[in-house]
Amino acid sequence: MTKISPEEEEKRKKAILESMSPRRRKHILKKGYDEWNPFQEPKDPIDIRKDKTKRTSQMLMREFLQLKNQEAYSNAYGSGVVEICHGIINDDDKYWGMYEFSCWYQDLLQKEGHGK
Repeated sequence: MTKISPEEEEKRKKAILESMSPRRRKHILKKGYDEWNPFQEPKDPIDIRKDKTKRTSQMLMREFLQLKNQEAYSNAYGSGVVEICHGIINDDDKYWGMYEFSCWYQDLLQKEGHGK
């Protein structure tokens, strides 16, 4: 593949932005045009993406849920595990916020004598 000049890349980037719907364009501009990279390589498929421990999301979920009695958790509980696991593996701020709040809340409950 031939390397294109930064000027040509910028020209292509602007053309892509201009061809987008106004709503999508507004979203890109809100996040920051300079940080936006329409030429970014796609991420690995979710099933082979690994976290810092070198585990896939499937491995993490299976390992966690094996600690639980199957009768003790509902489908909603399992669904929540799947959702937060994928969110954390994908480094999504929403799920990191949920995780950090949960840790903070657990510490608060323990400090105030309500923890397990």
